[in-house]
Formats: sequence, C-alpha cells, structure tokens
Amino acid sequence: MSQSSFSRRRFLEAGTFATVAASLQHRLEAADQASGLKGRINHSACKWCYPKVPLDELCRAGKEMGLTSIDLVDPADFATLKAHGLTSAMISFPFTKGPGDVKVGSIEHAFNNPEYHDLLVQIYEPHIKASAEFGAKHVICFSGNRRGMDEETGLKNCAEGLKKVLPIAEKHGITLVMELLNSKVNHKDYMCDKSAWGVELCKRTGSDNFKLLYDIYHMQIMEGDVIATIKRDNQYFAHYHTGGVPGRHEIDETQELYYPAIMKAIVDTGYKGHVAQEFIPARPDALGSLRQAVGICDV
Repeated sequence: MSQSSFSRRRFLEAGTFATVAASLQHRLEAADQASGLKGRINHSACKWCYPKVPLDELCRAGKEMGLTSIDLVDPADFATLKAHGLTSAMISFPFTKGPGDVKVGSIEHAFNNPEYHDLLVQIYEPHIKASAEFGAKHVICFSGNRRGMDEETGLKNCAEGLKKVLPIAEKHGITLVMELLNSKVNHKDYMCDKSAWGVELCKRTGSDNFKLLYDIYHMQIMEGDVIATIKRDNQYFAHYHTGGVPGRHEIDETQELYYPAIMKAIVDTGYKGHVAQEFIPARPDALGSLRQAVGICDV
C-alpha cells in the first residue's frame, strides 16, 4: 500500500470517527434538551424531606423532572427505585440498639465512641453488601456527638473505628461518606461539624473509600466560605446536599445563598457525582418546590 493510500485511509477513518462522535454528542445534547436539563449536574433528592409523598410517587415525579437518584433510602426501598430506573447516590445508615438502649449508627452515637466499634462493624457489613448488590457506591456514616470529647481524641477514635469497616467497604466497592453537619442549630454537640476536621479524618484513614458529604446548608451555618472550601477541598467531597439558609427551606431568592454560583463551582472542579436537594419544603406544593430547585441547580 502506498503512503498516499495509507494516509487517505487514515483520513477517512478519522473522519468517520469524528462523524460518529459528533452524532453521539448531538444525541446526548438532544436528550438533555428534551428533559429540559443541561446535563452537567446529576440530580437527586432526599427521601426524608417528603414524608407525605409515597416513595413510588416521589420516584415517578422525580424522574419526570430529571432526577436520576433518591438519597438516604434503605435496602427495603431498593426494589421501588429499581422499578423506576433510579439509583441512590447516598444510602442511609444502619443502626442497632447499643449500651443504654442508644441508637448506635445514628448521628449522635457513632464512630467517635470506641465502645460502639464492634457493633458498627456488625451492622455495616450486611448493609454495605446489600448496597453494593443494588449497585450503589456511597453509604453514609456519622462521627457521633462529642459528650465532652476533645477534637484530637475524636479524630483518633473515628479513624480507628472506620479502619475496621473500611476493608469491608473496599471489598465491595463502596465509599463510606461521613456527613458534615452543623452543631449550632440542628445537631447540637455533633463532632464532625467543620470541613477542616473532616478533611483531617480523611487523611488519617488513608483510604480512598472514605470521604465527606459536604452539606452546603450545614457548612454555611458553621463556617461560610462555601465556594472557596469547595475549590480547595473538593477531592475529599464525595457528595453534596443543598438547603436554604436560614430555615432549611427552598433554595430560591428567599434565602442567603446563591446556588447557581455554588453549582458552577462544583462543576468547575470536574465533579461527576450527584447533588441532592435536602431542603424541607415550606410551600404546599412540595414537588413543585423540588422541581424549582432542580432548575436552580441545573447550571
């Protein structure tokens, strides 16, 4: 084959590939336009925020408005999500009764207490396995409340407890994700209430299967500097939650955060995961508020 023939063939192959790629890109863009979304943000919503909406209805309505996930569901919910072609970007936490009848695994009673570590291994192992079989990638976890514990001891205890569960998570391809929550308004005494503390814990676990849930509502209350923090520490954030400040209601002009700029900052980091709406609708039309929030965040 002559050099000129070879060059022509390579040119034609490249042209064919470019045509196929352009066609695929066109179809993807057309699909996004058909759903009314830009396709740069993967949208989710937290189940608990809609107690009056049956999960089946939330899934149906959510999918119509562009959701691909419902957050904070339990294994008992997996069949319903699967029936609607939805995933869960963040699986809820397992829990069991512990010493003094406390709810081990909950926000208040978790990894910063060594007394709970063995119980946490017992409850997280089947929960992680079920989540992986469903096809999920993230399972939530918590630090627990301080109860007089200093920051360093809390970091040490959490790291030790997490290192007992992380081999299970790694085996099943699951990332344990500790949520950053405010201790001023909603979760008094919660330990993992600052992004810097959570980032340090990520470093101490030494595992890519442990990261943070950066809750924008909670961190605005605790420390502000939301966009700067996302730009600086995004490699430690596996997931994002929204909420209006103050009040944790709709994320529109009634509150102090400007979510389009926050979403753009998230997109600009190269993040490919989900952003989940976790506000409590104040209006009668809860699903209408959810639809509005998806539109606000679709940058």
